[in-house]
Amino acid sequence: MGKQVRFIHTADLHLGAPFKGLRTASGAWGRRMVEAIPEAYARVIDAAIDNAVDFVVIAGDIFDVAHPSFADYSCFRDGLERLAAANIPVYFCTGNHDPYTSWQGAYGKLPDSVFMFPPGDEAGYYVYERDGEPLALLVGRGYYNQTWPYGQDIAEGITRKAAEDDLGYSVPFAIGVLHTGLDVDPTKAPTDPAELLSAGMDYWALGHIHTPKVYGDDNPRIAFSGCIQGRAMKDTGARGVNLVTLTEGKPNQLEFIPTASVVWERVKVDVSSCATLADMVTLVKDELFRLNGDASCDEMIERITLSGTTPLHAVLRQPGVLEDLRQRINESYDRFYCDALIDATAMPIDREKLLAEGLFPAVLLEVSESHAQNRAHEIAYLQQEFIDRGIGISNISEKALRKMERRAEALVMDLLGEGRDAR
Repeated sequence: MGKQVRFIHTADLHLGAPFKGLRTASGAWGRRMVEAIPEAYARVIDAAIDNAVDFVVIAGDIFDVAHPSFADYSCFRDGLERLAAANIPVYFCTGNHDPYTSWQGAYGKLPDSVFMFPPGDEAGYYVYERDGEPLALLVGRGYYNQTWPYGQDIAEGITRKAAEDDLGYSVPFAIGVLHTGLDVDPTKAPTDPAELLSAGMDYWALGHIHTPKVYGDDNPRIAFSGCIQGRAMKDTGARGVNLVTLTEGKPNQLEFIPTASVVWERVKVDVSSCATLADMVTLVKDELFRLNGDASCDEMIERITLSGTTPLHAVLRQPGVLEDLRQRINESYDRFYCDALIDATAMPIDREKLLAEGLFPAVLLEVSESHAQNRAHEIAYLQQEFIDRGIGISNISEKALRKMERRAEALVMDLLGEGRDAR
């Protein structure tokens, strides 16, 4: 087998980040989230040691602010010292949250096995050696200030050839390290994936984008590992690190290792089959356990939307019922927390019965059906309504339009009180 190197690619630790809150306040879960980021960082260190990797790469935003607290700095340093004790070096760049300012060295020296890429214009490189043999070339640069100069490519000049020319010899593997929006976020040091792919690197370890993202399924050469712990509902799904294996003559191998102890999820549950509110609690809990297993996490915070047609829709609309149901869901298993329960159900409508009665609901349904028969006219009408109100023209699909029609019918029936008898 050819030469091989294995390493952990992580980024966006955001040690010391404030908790962004829940839609429904919970002191216990607020305190739990404060603990979650240090726990996730400890799992990053565990992953490196348990997998006996050659080194660890951190692609920026280690801290959430430029001047971290002593506690946050100590947390970071303690993890690095664990890696140093295991003979695992660390290579990192600064990001827009933690640019090179007074934090470095302010609270004590980092282990000698920790190497920072230079911030600003000049790129830097390090050579990782195993048993005295050069094995991997790591090249990158970090942020000096909290913003990257507009129009300046953060990847400019970072190529394998430039580094090896300066070094004077070639190395089996080359890894680029940057904190960049790439082509996902054009406001934060964007760069072109095609340019990175032409730079001769075997792998680009990127930070800034909090969602894991890989370019190249068969041979991933550019990747965001994502943040190690979600902090808000926008950070849904599993969060973790990449275990990267580079082997001469073979495609790159990536294994995603979850590190978040608390995962955020948006959940939609069709409750059409439920005869009682108790059935809804059971159905929701079963769905949460399924998601929990997929996310490989200890605990989960969810925002749950109830959907489907059900005679219980009228009950859910009564004051206090939805909040009581949310509390019962939370009491069913203390490792899950529903911060918001949203009712998107509808009352079952017997369309034939309402049409036969010939009252206002029949007129409503007839108008709705007539619109459905002339989609082009309906879409043109809606587009003109958007324009008349100074709203950007919406790209409305036929499927979405039909869904809105059904929702509008249900809302009118609710207002009329007719839907409760239309079964």
